[in-house]
Parts: sequence; C-alpha cells; structure tokens
Amino acid sequence: MPRLPTASPAYAVILSGAVALAGVAAVARAAPAALPGILPGGPAAAGFAQAQEVRPFVFPRDHGPHDEFRQEWWYCTGNLDAAGGERFGFELTFFRFALQPADAATGAAAGAAGSAWRSREIYMAHFTVTDVAGRRFRFAQKLSRAALGLAGARAAPLEVWIDDWTLAGDATAWHLHAAQAGYQIELTLEPQGPPVLNGEAGLSSKADEPTAASYYYSIPRLQVSGRVSRDGRARDVQGLAWVDHEWGSGGLGAGESGWDWFSLQLADGSALMFYALRDRGGGRDPHSAGTWIGPDGAVRSLPDSAVGIEVSGDWRNAEGARYPAGWRIRVPSLQLDLTVRPVLADQELATTPRYWEGAVDARGQRAGRELAGRGYVELVGYARER
Repeated sequence: MPRLPTASPAYAVILSGAVALAGVAAVARAAPAALPGILPGGPAAAGFAQAQEVRPFVFPRDHGPHDEFRQEWWYCTGNLDAAGGERFGFELTFFRFALQPADAATGAAAGAAGSAWRSREIYMAHFTVTDVAGRRFRFAQKLSRAALGLAGARAAPLEVWIDDWTLAGDATAWHLHAAQAGYQIELTLEPQGPPVLNGEAGLSSKADEPTAASYYYSIPRLQVSGRVSRDGRARDVQGLAWVDHEWGSGGLGAGESGWDWFSLQLADGSALMFYALRDRGGGRDPHSAGTWIGPDGAVRSLPDSAVGIEVSGDWRNAEGARYPAGWRIRVPSLQLDLTVRPVLADQELATTPRYWEGAVDARGQRAGRELAGRGYVELVGYARER
C-alpha cells in the first residue's frame, strides 16, 4: 500500500483536509480525559458496537482493527539499552477514531458514497523518545484520514500505519518504524508469553454507566532488538517493551476526569499494570483496577482496594500544570512494595490533548527480597487543554 512522505506537498494538502473534518474538530474539543484513548460517551456513540459483555478473544485476529467500535488504540512502550551504555525509552501509539458507524450489513460507512478521499475514520499517532544520557525528551504527532492508503489498519497480516510510521506483525514478532527530527526507531518485538486479558476476561469497566467499558488486553513482556538513530547515527539496542490494545465506543464516567496508568516489568520476570481513575474532586474512583502477572505467567486481577499508591513528588510544566512525579506502590496481597521514579522529569507531550507519558525506574521489595524494574507511566487530565 503506497505511503506519501510527510514532506510532500500532496501529504500536506491531505493532512490539512483531514484536520478540517468536523469529526476531527470534535475530537480536538473533547474533555481532558477524552484522549488519548477514551472518548466521551453520549449521543455521539449511537450506532456503534458497545463493550458490554464478556466475549471470546481470538488471536491473531484480535490484534487487528475492530471497525464496528468507535475508537481503538495500539500502545507500544519500552526501555532500551545500547551497546555503549546509553539508555532510551520509546512510545509509538496509534489511535483509530470512527466519525460515523459502519453499516452492519455492508461494513460501509452509513451514507458514504462517491469520492475516494472520503473516509469514516481518522487515525492519529504519537511517537516519543526519551534520551536518558542526553537528558532529552522528544515527541511528534501525526493525524490523517483513512483514505488513499494514507492511514489504516488490517488484521491479516497485522499492520497499522500513518504515512511511514508503521506497526506490523506476524506469528512470531511485531515490527515498529517511526522517525521524527533527530530520532528514528527500527525495532522488532518478540512476545515472551501470550496476551493477558485485563478486567473480567478482557472486559474493562471504567464506571457504573453500561457504556463506560472497553475490551482490553496487554502483552506485558516483549523482547526488543533493533536500532535507535540519533542525529543520523544508528545504535544497536536491546530491551523490553509493553503492548496494550484496547477498543470500545464509550468513555469515562460522568464524574471522572483522568487517570494514572502504570506498566512495570520487574527483574524477577513479573509484571504489574494498574490504572488509577481520578474523580473530579481529585480522589480515586473505585473502578480503578489492574493486573499482576507472576514470574510463572499466572495472572491475577487487582481491584481498586488491592493497590495503594502514594505520590512522593511533583513536576510543573511551563504553564504551571502540576503532574505527580514519584510514587510508592504497595500491593499487600503480593507482599509488593515499590518506589517508582521518572528517568526524566519532563516527558510531557504537548499534543492534543497534552499529557505526560514517560520511562520510569522501580525499586523495592517483594516478600522481603530486593526487586528492581523498569516501565512506563501515563498521566492524563492534569494539563489545561488549549
């Protein structure tokens, strides 16, 4: 499928046309908690499939798109080490947003006809690099309509793309490519275990409203090899990545304002995912939840009451928005006690919306034994939207 280079005039015209679509304007005006990932519910979700019942997951098909739902996202984050000792974090995320439902019988957009430029879907992608030794955090965003091969997703074989940013997969590995000013990644991700279903067998409820739910699975440990290029110089890297894939048509609950999401890969082979949903008063919503994956691969769901989180520091951006910047995470049932700290204070994406997502280190104990790890944290809903 052809991809136009981002510097081409044709791409610039197409991208500006995509941004002008009324649906994109609606996305940009969404509440702070609406993106990345979860859009608000309400009348706009009418006509789309809803995540309301436990369903079977079938792989590799479910790695691909689910067009009957309003929104979907593929998250890839990881920590990498170069042979010379340099460390990098990366995020490559693709979002799919449907502007109108597909006709249930034909799969075509309701009322769609005519021009090949027309599309019922918009794709957005974020690519970041945390250059620890260089003390630099860089981010870039792309936005495009799903027309003329400019952006899209398919399941067989797995491919999600905007222009030349790609996520492609086969039976044994996922492959990532993205580039921005000064940095480029070419990475191969090999899963070290099967997908893990979060929530109730993959059904993740975010609030009491029946539409405030999504289907959600993680691949918590993927061995990474490949190259990171900085200023044109390639470095061979190795490390670990985490993949999240989530889709649905609802949003957060009416009283919720954002979330703090943690994904930690620990040195004993275990992994921890937890999202702390925040209410509009700043407290934690009881629908917060997570998943623990033991060194043996055993999976345990963690309800809100199972995980304690204490904030130990903060960081302010140039506009004065304050983000938490250090945490103590305790899970008494696992005898787990961790201190989590960002590797750089400023890992904020000044995108739409503005949010913080970055590489972190973890250190602590489990059952009295010292334990270290790495991971990623995402903080949404703290910054005032433009």
